[in-house]
Amino acid sequence: MPMGTEFISTVPIATATTGLPVWEVAFIALTTMLVGVAIGVLAVRYGARSLVHKAKDHAQSVVDKAQAESQAITKQAQIDGQHAADAHRVKVEAELAQSRQDLKRDQQRLDKREDGLESKAADLDQARRDHESQVAALQTRRSELDALAAQVEARDAQITATLSEVSGLSQDEARDQFMVRVEEASQEEATTLRRTMLEAAEHDAKKDSREITLMAIQRFAGEHVAESTLRSVKITSEDMKGRVIGREGRNIRAIERATGADVLVDDTPGVISVSCFDPIRRAIAGEALQRLVDDGRVHPSRIEEIVEATKAAVEERIKEAGEAAVVECSIRGLHPKIAEAMGKLHFRTSYGQNVLRHSVEVASLSQVIADQLGLDGALARRCGFLHDIGKAMDHEVEGGHPAIGMEFARRYGEKDEAVLNAIGGHHGDIDATTPYTPIVMAADALSGARPGARRESMEHYVQRLRQLEGLATENPSVREAYAVQAGREVRVIVDSGKCSDNDAFTLAEKIAVRVEEEMTFPGEIKVTVLRETRAEATAR
Repeated sequence: MPMGTEFISTVPIATATTGLPVWEVAFIALTTMLVGVAIGVLAVRYGARSLVHKAKDHAQSVVDKAQAESQAITKQAQIDGQHAADAHRVKVEAELAQSRQDLKRDQQRLDKREDGLESKAADLDQARRDHESQVAALQTRRSELDALAAQVEARDAQITATLSEVSGLSQDEARDQFMVRVEEASQEEATTLRRTMLEAAEHDAKKDSREITLMAIQRFAGEHVAESTLRSVKITSEDMKGRVIGREGRNIRAIERATGADVLVDDTPGVISVSCFDPIRRAIAGEALQRLVDDGRVHPSRIEEIVEATKAAVEERIKEAGEAAVVECSIRGLHPKIAEAMGKLHFRTSYGQNVLRHSVEVASLSQVIADQLGLDGALARRCGFLHDIGKAMDHEVEGGHPAIGMEFARRYGEKDEAVLNAIGGHHGDIDATTPYTPIVMAADALSGARPGARRESMEHYVQRLRQLEGLATENPSVREAYAVQAGREVRVIVDSGKCSDNDAFTLAEKIAVRVEEEMTFPGEIKVTVLRETRAEATAR
């Protein structure tokens, strides 16, 4: 309280100045403090009463305001509720009206359906009556037919007896003769029908195969290098022949010992020949001899040095050729030994056709054929590329190149059964277990049969033509047979009195089957049977 505090603070000053005793000063100060406290209490009470009155007045005004707002809200809610009730009533009345209309329409549809059912019931009754009348008519007709059948049977028995009496044959004998004639006629018709169907099927098959073959050929056209088993080396002078031979033939013996090939020196001017069954050794010997001739220094130590260098160069070329062929055919995952073996085929020829280029061509043709048939073209390309790999080592290992190649491929990680079967079975040595083997066989024959791809010896060619004509003339009805078009077709002339048209068709098939079974040939051979009837007359 400020007043008491101010009063107390002035007491010492008064005491000092008035000189009153201390207890009097304390009494005065206490009295003054009590009076100040009483005045303060009275002031606080008065202020509190004033605040209470103000709070009551404020509360009363808030209550009054709240009551007024509550009445306004209640009134507004009553108005809104009335509006909502009116809107809901209108909505419900509209829905009821729509429901009444829907019920009315449904009732109309039901009435129409009921009328339709009554009409259908009447139609069914009429149909039932019509059916009953038709059944009665059919029963009457059946009775008439039974009577007529009895008459026909009696008439047939009478005719049969008359025929038997006239012809002198019993019924069984007549039936047998009739069946023989029917069988002959049926066989004739069956042969004609079979020929027609086979001609149509053959036409379609040839058309499809021709399209596939032409597409395969158009998609791939490779260059082919023909090399013989004899390699010639040109020399600049006859003096070089003597230097190659050496004293008492020591240089030739050194070359033959280092390369494993035979060196042939004869009277042919300007040429020394190298002969070897192994194409790799033949290539090494030919290139080494050419280097010696170009260098001019020919003696045993130089020969060994040149041969070793040539071997390294040829081996590098083998690897490069194999890798290039693998890249060209887009073959993945091949063992390096397999790629190297394929590179060796660059120095191998078959009927004058380079085997590596032949393998690349067969790979491409196999892919095209497989794609046309809806098979895996990449797998077919792999089968075709590796089918002749056995030729890279068939001069070193006993057996045919299909079996050697299949075992070699399996040894170096080739696990796909389709590839192994194509390698081992592309010449029919084993049965084909996948469709890719006959595809490779077809591509192999196509590559070999291409004009100019292979060269055939005259002796083998004449032998094949004679065998073809001999197979055709073994039939007794054949008069003559001629192999034409370089053995691609055989024309057979038959005796018209011993062979009918249908027999000629059957004979052509038989000859074709025997040619397929007993002969080996590239491509296909056409069998043409000619039947001619000649009528002669002389006018005098």
